[in-house]
Amino acid sequence: MPAKSHTDHDFHTRVDPHRQTSELSDVILGGQDGLVNVLGVILGVAAATSEVRIVLVAGIAAALAESVSMAAVAYTSRRADHAFYESEVARERRHIETVPELEAEEIRALYRQKGFDGEMLEKIVATITANKDVWLAVMVAEELRLQPPERRPPLRAAVIVGGAALIGSALPLLPFVMMAVRPAMVVSVAITALTLFAVGAYKNLRTVGNWFIGGMELAAIGLGAAAIGWLVGLAFA
Repeated sequence: MPAKSHTDHDFHTRVDPHRQTSELSDVILGGQDGLVNVLGVILGVAAATSEVRIVLVAGIAAALAESVSMAAVAYTSRRADHAFYESEVARERRHIETVPELEAEEIRALYRQKGFDGEMLEKIVATITANKDVWLAVMVAEELRLQPPERRPPLRAAVIVGGAALIGSALPLLPFVMMAVRPAMVVSVAITALTLFAVGAYKNLRTVGNWFIGGMELAAIGLGAAAIGWLVGLAFA
């Protein structure tokens, strides 16, 4: 029996543990956005001109603007998530203090929907409403269906997203530093496609789904979006 207990614990904690929230989503958000947007810009400009300098200027300007913009979006959206959650929790706390009978009835209705009734239901309601912190937590999670926002500071998210966007933006620009416009376009698309595939595959390996499908999906979405920039450039060439 002790050996089985040790094996179960090992499976639960090492072999198949629950994954904690990571910064993977922020890295993918910034990196993919930088890759795709800058590739679209430089393909559009490259389709209309053979001047490497012009392509690089447009690409660098887009990369810097994109990274700052994405960092700002990550910061403000994370702040907004925190503010919304806190305001709803404060509102629910006021309701518990001001109209406890109505809030207790809402608890009763919530657990009646889960199949509880009679004496068991009343015990559940009494237990939850006996502690206002527990009561508030149940109302927020069960009635409002809100989860606490991530504890990571908004500024940290901004730095990660902005940094990932800047790195992602640099990748499609590199070929234009070393070669002429036309071959650089081909190499830039190839680098972007491989990077997007790798990111999509890694995401699925870390979460759920087939790694190959995840990679192909992200690469197809990114290249499809970037192709719009190329078509615009062709239209004005």
